[in-house]
Amino acid sequence: MDHLGIDSHKLMYHVERVNKWQKGEDIFPIYVEVGLYGACNHRCIFCAFDFLGHKNTSLDDKGLKKFIIQAAKGGVKAILYSGEGEPLLHDRALEIIAFTKRCGIDVALVTNGVLLDKITVRKLLRDLSWLKVSLDAATRNTYSLIHGARKDDFDKVMRNLKEAVRIRNKFRYGCVIGAQALLLPQNLAEMGRLAKLLKEIGVDYLAIKPYCQHALSNKKTYLSPKGINLHSLEKDLERYSDDSFRVILRKNAIGKMERDRPYNKCFGVSFATHITASGDVYPCNAFIGSKEYCYGNICKKDFRDIWLGPRRKRIISKLNRRLSVSKCRVACRLDEINRYLWELRHTVDHVNFI
Repeated sequence: MDHLGIDSHKLMYHVERVNKWQKGEDIFPIYVEVGLYGACNHRCIFCAFDFLGHKNTSLDDKGLKKFIIQAAKGGVKAILYSGEGEPLLHDRALEIIAFTKRCGIDVALVTNGVLLDKITVRKLLRDLSWLKVSLDAATRNTYSLIHGARKDDFDKVMRNLKEAVRIRNKFRYGCVIGAQALLLPQNLAEMGRLAKLLKEIGVDYLAIKPYCQHALSNKKTYLSPKGINLHSLEKDLERYSDDSFRVILRKNAIGKMERDRPYNKCFGVSFATHITASGDVYPCNAFIGSKEYCYGNICKKDFRDIWLGPRRKRIISKLNRRLSVSKCRVACRLDEINRYLWELRHTVDHVNFI
């Protein structure tokens, strides 16, 4: 059971915001994804942002904090700190995360986990709603191959996860601790073993999802759903799930890999957005680096002015006219939201017969 809604969406919990959108009113995003740092200490074979060159770009903390204050006032509910690179390489990551929480915004972190030492994780867990480690393998050799990292990093990450669980439990922090694996040809046979390892450590869940190629990525790794015996994989994994640990196999996302989308516009960009390590604001991570789709920069201009300003409105209009969603990443983060919003805009007959 996907008790966290990872394989679905949660927009139905924000009815007031959706109603305003339906009426054509200006709304602030509910969720923002922020890339704190451009470079990374790994070279994953699935990296979506390899085309950016892993530059040592660090998001200006003053500009970011100003954005956070404005975002909170505007009604942003959650911020996820993740890529383009490894967010914990930012020298003020812990301070930024704590500041985000103090401003009343729910905050989460996706990391490769190498830098989650005892001191770091103790400070992080006080403020995070959830922490997710990109793991992707159950053995040192496979981990090294997929992450482009030293084999010892696998051992380090597993120790760090175990320590994170210990500290979370000792101090009764509310942070949910999970791990994620992309299904790849190199790791498909290790998913059961990975689930067993993580359950023994005491993390809350393992989420397994399909790999979706970024249009600009130089990577060519791909595993077709046709190459996955989904029923067999599900049966193998379900024995590890219980009340304290869940394996969330994203069957919904996997099933959509080779199906057409029912919508032809991206409505989700009104409810979520992406900010890069240089401070540029984009509709989503698919547009990173395409300056014609950059709304503005939070280090140069107030976020309120960027979000409500004419440039963003022109870009949204352009997306509605010219964007072919068939070229977007399959099963992207906004896909489920778009399916929901599309149905709201294109209702079926006899809606009162519920």
